[in-house]
Amino acid sequence: MPPLDAIAKVESFIISIPRDVPYLGPLREGERINEKGYVIRRGNRSIYPTSDMSVLVKVTSESGKVGWGETYGIVAPQAVISIIDEVLGPVLIGRDPGDPVVLHEDLYDLMRVRGFFGGFYVDSLAGIDIAIWDLYGKCLGRPLSSLLGGTRHAAIPAYVSGLPKATLRERCDLAVEWVGKGYKGIKFAAAMSDDGIVKEMAALREAVGPEIDLMVDLHWKFTSGEAIRLIRRLEAHNLYFAEAPCEPEDIEGQELVARGIGTPLALGEEWRTTYEYRPRFERRCMSIIQPEMGHTGVTEFLHIGRMAHAFHVDTIPHASIGIGIFMAASLQATAALKRVPYHEYQHSIFDKNLRYVVGDMGCSDGFYRLPSGPGLGVEPHPDVFNYIRTA
Repeated sequence: MPPLDAIAKVESFIISIPRDVPYLGPLREGERINEKGYVIRRGNRSIYPTSDMSVLVKVTSESGKVGWGETYGIVAPQAVISIIDEVLGPVLIGRDPGDPVVLHEDLYDLMRVRGFFGGFYVDSLAGIDIAIWDLYGKCLGRPLSSLLGGTRHAAIPAYVSGLPKATLRERCDLAVEWVGKGYKGIKFAAAMSDDGIVKEMAALREAVGPEIDLMVDLHWKFTSGEAIRLIRRLEAHNLYFAEAPCEPEDIEGQELVARGIGTPLALGEEWRTTYEYRPRFERRCMSIIQPEMGHTGVTEFLHIGRMAHAFHVDTIPHASIGIGIFMAASLQATAALKRVPYHEYQHSIFDKNLRYVVGDMGCSDGFYRLPSGPGLGVEPHPDVFNYIRTA
């Protein structure tokens, strides 16, 4: 195939969209919003923005065709755009967007000998990679899923992630409401279980009945021994999976938990490359992986998903704060994989921010609809640029 239009320009934008209720729900006692607009959740000691913050990437070809990407930019997004603008973008000028995997490898190589094979560097690369794949699909007039091997799933089961209400009773009522809308899977956040995690699980099970898949996000809070004891108690209420029990660095702990419980263990939203996944696959640390497109980009997402299949591990992708561009990429890439029982549905983010993308992507009656059209199938709505953050 002859070369496509060369890449002529790469741009990045910080987007910050206000929200009424902070991510994960109302502030708890002792939590406050700091001068930069962040809150530290006491339940898991992690920092979150109080707006929906993201980084958009725009790659323009010589003929004016545009590919859009988005990356994980919820904390210190200036770090991401600095890497894109100073390092990655200039290297892409003049390159062929028809070589997305080659470009991904070349950009990854730029800083690996300096130890930058994770973190903000790979997040920046993820946004670039999504935009290049989008541009490639638009140049060929083909949807991204078809370029990744074919579309296995036109619709993908969605599980409801998070019940952002202040009380356990309200969270149970919200879970019942989602079941009434046709959703078969619901996950609650242990960091927000003020009345106790086991009590929350029992109450939710009683509320939604025996047929609904209930999951728990443990937010990396526990030692392996603590996690095993807790998960065994949750298993009495037919837990579908337990997520992120131990600190992210604790491979040994992850392995011990996986071997010590009867419930599938789900891991991986914080990992960005096959190099992080591979040792966990080899040690059978999990039964489910949760790659986050905003961290991985399309190229690495597919590498990870194919590796998971070789280890007989299911893929249930993670969904993070964003306007919907990397969500479209995640759905397109997920549609090309075989072992996909669910995709996470961050309803408090996804539904609210659909207004900021143009396209037919959606989620209803328990399923995501794959966006149609070339490339990702969605583009930013002009209104989103009213929320550019310049400092």
